[in-house]
Amino acid sequence: MTTQPLETPIATPRPPRQKSRFSFGRAGLWLFVGVACFLSLVPFYLMFVWSSLPSAQIFTVPPHLWFGDALVGNFQKMMTATDNFALRQFWNSLYIAALSTVTTLFFCSLAGFAFAMYDFKGKQYLFGFILITMLIPPLVMDIPSFLVMNNFLHWIGTPRALWVPGMANAFGIFLMRQYIVSALPKSLIEAARLDGASEFGIFMKVVVPLIRPILATLGIVTFVGSWNNFKGALIMRLSEDSTMTLPLSLRKITGGATNVNADWGATLMMVVLTVIPLLIIFLFASRQVISGLTSGAVKD
Repeated sequence: MTTQPLETPIATPRPPRQKSRFSFGRAGLWLFVGVACFLSLVPFYLMFVWSSLPSAQIFTVPPHLWFGDALVGNFQKMMTATDNFALRQFWNSLYIAALSTVTTLFFCSLAGFAFAMYDFKGKQYLFGFILITMLIPPLVMDIPSFLVMNNFLHWIGTPRALWVPGMANAFGIFLMRQYIVSALPKSLIEAARLDGASEFGIFMKVVVPLIRPILATLGIVTFVGSWNNFKGALIMRLSEDSTMTLPLSLRKITGGATNVNADWGATLMMVVLTVIPLLIIFLFASRQVISGLTSGAVKD
C-alpha cells in the first residue's frame, strides 16, 4: 500500500493593509483652512448685518449677530448724507472702473501679443524700458500726472483723468507678454496666417480665447484698483457731488479724518454698496483667476 504525499498548501498572499485615511497632519491642515475661512468671512457677514441696524446698536456689547429692521432707514440716511447723489456716485465709480478695465485689457493684451510673437527693431530695448518703469514708485508720478492733466490736457475734474493714463500700463503688458510666450506656440500663429487670417483676426479669434484666464486675472486686478482709487480721485479733484466716486463720498459722510458726528448706519450702508460689485465680479471670475495664476506651475 503506497501512501500519497500530502500536498503542501499554497500560501495565499495577504492583502496589503490599507492605510488609515485619518492623519493629524491632514486634520491640522483642514483646521487651519477652516479657521482662515471663518476669519475671512466674519467681517463681511458683520458688515452686512450692521448695515441693517440703527447706529446706536452697532457698537453694543455683546454685538448683534443677526439682521435688524433699519435697512431702509440707513439707505435713506445715506442718500440724505450724499445729497441724493449716492447712486450717481456709484455709477461714476462703475463707469470709471469698467472703462479702465476694458481699455487696459485690450491695449495690454495687444502689446503683450506684439512683444511675444513679433520681431522688430529695438524690441528688447523697448521692453526693457517698460520693465524699468515698473520700478518707479507710483507716488513719484502724482505731481507730474496732475501737471499734465491740468496744464496740457485740461482734464482735471473729469473721469478721463483716471482711466485714460492707465490704458497701457507696464504691469499689464509684462503679464500678458509672459503668459502668451508660455501658453501660445508660434506654430499656431503661423498656421492661422497660412489659412489667410489677418493679424488682428489672429489676435481676436485665436489669441484672445486662449488667454482668457490671464485676462480675468488682470481684469479683476485692474477693476479693484480703479474701484478703490481714492488717492487718484482726490488728486484729480473729482470733488463735485455729480462727479465724485464712492471712496471720496465715503470719506465725506464719515466726516473726513475726524469722524465727528458720523452716522455709522449710513456709513456701513455705503460700504455695502461699495463691496457688492467686487464680490459679484470675483464670484464669477474666480475660477479663471485661479487658472491664470497657476498657469505654468505644473509642467507637462
